[in-house]
Amino acid sequence: MLGNIGYVVVEASNGIDGLRQLRTMPRIDLLITDVGLPKGMNGRQLAHAGREILADMKVLFITGFAETAASGMGLTAPGMQVLIKPFSLTTFATKVHGMIES
Repeated sequence: MLGNIGYVVVEASNGIDGLRQLRTMPRIDLLITDVGLPKGMNGRQLAHAGREILADMKVLFITGFAETAASGMGLTAPGMQVLIKPFSLTTFATKVHGMIES
């Protein structure tokens, strides 16, 4: 969906692949990750490792956990936001646009 509205999107199937992608990219405007990822690295770990490579990278976490639980999981550092499932595609696109433009 993001590609259809003009964004360049790089996809990864899990946290390890995502980290591999982050290491090869000169710039990432926004990392979008689910909190729960397969193969041993969760989204929070991916974001932390990614910020060691790209220190000011913005991160949008997607989760099915309640917002209060998500904030207690350390997902709301500066430059990080959380989007709680379920959400509409319009809400998602608006959140992405707002984070990239800020």
